[in-house]
Amino acid sequence: MDFKRWQQKMLFFLTTMNLAYVVKEEAPKSNENLMTKETVMAIETWNHSEFCCRNYILNSLDDNLYDIYSLCKTAKELWESLKKKYKIDDAGSKKFVIGKFLKYTMVDSKSVVSQVEEILKLIYELHSEGCEINEHFQVGAIIEKLPTS
Repeated sequence: MDFKRWQQKMLFFLTTMNLAYVVKEEAPKSNENLMTKETVMAIETWNHSEFCCRNYILNSLDDNLYDIYSLCKTAKELWESLKKKYKIDDAGSKKFVIGKFLKYTMVDSKSVVSQVEEILKLIYELHSEGCEINEHFQVGAIIEKLPTS
């Protein structure tokens, strides 16, 4: 559920642990001809960060997903695989939120204020899905959705 939220939280966590670079960057290449002390240390640091990052991500998943995604060899491969799978589902949620907004109608049995708050929540969800709505359109939509009474 809500991959985008999980992804943001996980990225924040990885950033606080100084590991976010592992899912964003490529691993350092080892050149056997020029293996300096610094290169060896950089590779060892990367491998440790890679191990921690991959396992932090796996441990944040549900057990059923853990079994599936534990086959990924690197944190970056795991991250990209999850993104590829669940970003598609997010496209469906964007369509769902748009549909909820378009179909929303106000009723006489509830207070106008609480119903406007519901519409504003839908608008916030649209914004979080990347759908920017002009303020004039928002006001017009709210007015249009007002009950006839």
